[in-house]
Amino acid sequence: MHRAHRTLATAGGLLLATALTCTGTATAAVPPVSSAAAAAPPSPPPAGATPEASPSTDNKPGEPAAGAPAAAPPPDCRPLADAPAQAQAIVNAACSQIGVPYSWGGGSVHGPTYGQDYPGGGPGAHDSQVKGFDCSHLVQYAAWQGAGIALPEGTWNQARWNGATARFTRAQGTAPLQPGDLLLWGSDPANLGSVHHIAVYLGNGRMVEARESGTLVMVSDVRLDSQYAGALRIAGTQQPPAGTKRFMTWGTHVGLRPDPGTQKPPVARLPGPTAVDVLCQAHGETVTAEGYTNDAWSYLPKYKAWISNIYINDPAAWLPGVPTC
Repeated sequence: MHRAHRTLATAGGLLLATALTCTGTATAAVPPVSSAAAAAPPSPPPAGATPEASPSTDNKPGEPAAGAPAAAPPPDCRPLADAPAQAQAIVNAACSQIGVPYSWGGGSVHGPTYGQDYPGGGPGAHDSQVKGFDCSHLVQYAAWQGAGIALPEGTWNQARWNGATARFTRAQGTAPLQPGDLLLWGSDPANLGSVHHIAVYLGNGRMVEARESGTLVMVSDVRLDSQYAGALRIAGTQQPPAGTKRFMTWGTHVGLRPDPGTQKPPVARLPGPTAVDVLCQAHGETVTAEGYTNDAWSYLPKYKAWISNIYINDPAAWLPGVPTC
């Protein structure tokens, strides 16, 4: 069984390729780079963070679950038209990052990270020293933190995401759009595989974006130029069932077990980082994997199976806000 560290598993081979297409100096013509130099992982939790409810566990690095309260957005970055609550939450999450630096390859669903040095030089030549977001990771962050929606890596993959609830062509302009929709630009607007920039629509012809190295996450006018490739709507996707809490997993081929232990064969495997809805958690078999030890397991009603909390992307070994089974 192979389980990769979540930073690499989440980035896959797309991290640097994604970043290449989100700067003014980089272009989609530059080939993707190996993920071996993926962005730095989040900082580990502070000492003493192990909850009293789980005295036999070791904390793992990570971040809070989706839907954590975000800072109030600045007054010029907010939904500028009526929209469903889920769409407004996506906007508010993106707007909470106004003023954060652009960083080539930087960012995750949990917040800013250090990026990668752009090999073409220019303003992005030292982005490994800049903690921030590129365009696709800002959108990923907004979707996850605002609405618990797990978007794929890469602007082109986000543009073609099969979970979209609506799509809009370039010919339609912004007329049918609502706040929270994702705006797309590509070298060939007719080919979503060429999309190299993505932003969150605010309404009234305005958007929030991580544009290019040397700038900050900002509010801009929508650019209906020759590369505008339309938009997609992600609001309206299925939300966590009542009584559950949504988290992201990490690793590849992670086994889901019929009981909170490893004695029985897996009933299913998660191919990569996956959004899962946790109903409750319990102490079970102590597991040591990837350098962490934990006896906490979470029950996933969708799969009718258990997952070791080691593979839940949260800093706490005993998940906050999740009841005991």
